[in-house]
Amino acid sequence: MFRPSDLPDGIILLITDELAAPADFLLHRTLATLLKERQSPHALILSVSEGITRWRALASKSNVNLQQHLDAGSLEFVDVLSEVHPPAAGGGGNLTTNTSFRVLVDRVQAYLDRAQGGSPLIILDDITTLEWIGFSAVEITRFSRALRSVCLKANATLLIRHHIVTPNEPDDLFRHLLQISNYHLEVRPLSSGRSGEVSGEISLHPGFSAPSKTIKLINRSTATQYRLTDVGPVFFAKGTSGGVL
Repeated sequence: MFRPSDLPDGIILLITDELAAPADFLLHRTLATLLKERQSPHALILSVSEGITRWRALASKSNVNLQQHLDAGSLEFVDVLSEVHPPAAGGGGNLTTNTSFRVLVDRVQAYLDRAQGGSPLIILDDITTLEWIGFSAVEITRFSRALRSVCLKANATLLIRHHIVTPNEPDDLFRHLLQISNYHLEVRPLSSGRSGEVSGEISLHPGFSAPSKTIKLINRSTATQYRLTDVGPVFFAKGTSGGVL
């Protein structure tokens, strides 16, 4: 059975979710696993929608003290909207916007330069909000490509979360992100509706930049299911949860 921790290091991973099945638990689980299991972990969070307080609270449920890692320099947290601002309506502003995104890329590059050993983890959560608040698809595309470039050079793992607003109708930003990604981790609600035993399901698809020798992929028909609990997600093979066929 597939677990998110089975994914290799040094990949560009697109994570998509829907309103009825948000994927934030995967980001928090991945971060907690890295900080607990790596001898010398390195992680940087580019957070668009959530402040550090929520990240601390959810990490504590996994017995991870984020403040200790922040103080030690093994973790860096960047509030994206305190660093960049959408262009004023009708004002153009491409130069200012591009310069702002350049600041973020430079910050990631500086962190990767300081990280020694292993594969650093970079999390961008979430890229969709940047488009919703006024950044153009072109600007976001350039930003994501620049992030990809610095992460590949440092053998860093890059996780990018993108919200799917209309299922089965991919938007332009999704198509671009799929092009630059090695893998696409898809989080969806159950097609049959909500269940007390199952919160949703996860499938794994190749991205356009998937390596020739990929890890085992998981299509929707054999998706891994999960249940969210007070202490974190529980993963299980499809149809094996109690009372779920």
